[in-house]
Amino acid sequence: MSAAIEAADRRWKRSTQRWARELHVRVPVINLATWRDDTIQNQLSSALGHLTGDKWSFDFYQWEGDATSSKRQRPLFPNENKQFAIAYSGGLDSRCVSGLFNKNDVAVCVRVAKHKEVPKDGERPFDRLPFEVSVDGDEDSVRSRGFKFATITAIAAHLSNVSRIIVPESGQGALGTVLCPLIGVYPDYRNHPTFFRRMEIFINSVLNTNLTYEQPRLWYTKAETITACMNDGVPSAHIIDTRSCWQQRFNVRVDGDLLQCGICAACLLRRMSLSAANVQEPNNTYSVADLTAQTFSEAVSARGFAATGTLGEFGYMGARHLDQLAKLSDMPDNKLRPYVAELSSALNATEADIHVQLRRLLNRHAEEWRAFLAATGGLSFLNTWTMGGRNG
Repeated sequence: MSAAIEAADRRWKRSTQRWARELHVRVPVINLATWRDDTIQNQLSSALGHLTGDKWSFDFYQWEGDATSSKRQRPLFPNENKQFAIAYSGGLDSRCVSGLFNKNDVAVCVRVAKHKEVPKDGERPFDRLPFEVSVDGDEDSVRSRGFKFATITAIAAHLSNVSRIIVPESGQGALGTVLCPLIGVYPDYRNHPTFFRRMEIFINSVLNTNLTYEQPRLWYTKAETITACMNDGVPSAHIIDTRSCWQQRFNVRVDGDLLQCGICAACLLRRMSLSAANVQEPNNTYSVADLTAQTFSEAVSARGFAATGTLGEFGYMGARHLDQLAKLSDMPDNKLRPYVAELSSALNATEADIHVQLRRLLNRHAEEWRAFLAATGGLSFLNTWTMGGRNG
């Protein structure tokens, strides 16, 4: 199911005039009666539509492959006291949240990856689920990734006899892409509570279970999550041995070494958060290392690598996004009300409580971002970008 959805999502390119597409997917299934139930189909289409901004419809037909007389998958960890499942990407949030909540190896850590991986120093064991979709497609937004991670983690939880799924994303990543969407681009709901409520309805109908997605770090910045993890005894060396960068490998090699770009939104959030948590990274972590340079070209040439034309665009948009998110801390209460109402409904909390939590998160992010910008110097290209200018 997830593979078919990702294939369709990647295959059909969005129009430059209109974000939404109409996608119809045919999928072979074993339990045909379940998937042809109108309620389940509506729940699936609702979750995907909210996530991707597209209109989804499905045609399920009977699988005609070899039948099996036994269960297709044995229960995971049948004799172990597992308490929750977590999507374990190897990024900062998943490493930190796993460290905070998985002290006694009570988590089912699930990593979706094409290639076999072994735990790094300091990592707890994880289960790798091989997943690869090969499709001749032109669309690179691939918003359906959120559905893939949500469903695979739910299946792992179900097979492990646990009902809790912990989503490790901190506040900026979970809410920032909805609070500050790009013009003409549908908001990214992949880690937003409204998406997980829809997924709970769908998953619980299909599996006849009672799974819940929890977001324990929703109201905290990434820096606060890092700090809490270190205060809980996790060494900073284990935290920085992670990857946050969105860029492809050919973009970010310096002298043949694979680095993180250091300038996309994910890298900037990472650098800001580690700085706020007083964590120092090695000098060779990023391709674009010097954020105090007056022009982007100077920062690139200092590392001696050939940046692609899009790298600066990613950096410019990433800096602007983090800056605009910080400026929401100055937004009057009535302007925040639509976001508060949406979260209040999804989290079953009062609007007054949600308003306090959201305001605190935005204020904290603004403090961290402005301190990070100040550290780069008033003449840095990063400061220039946040004021709407481009150079280099």
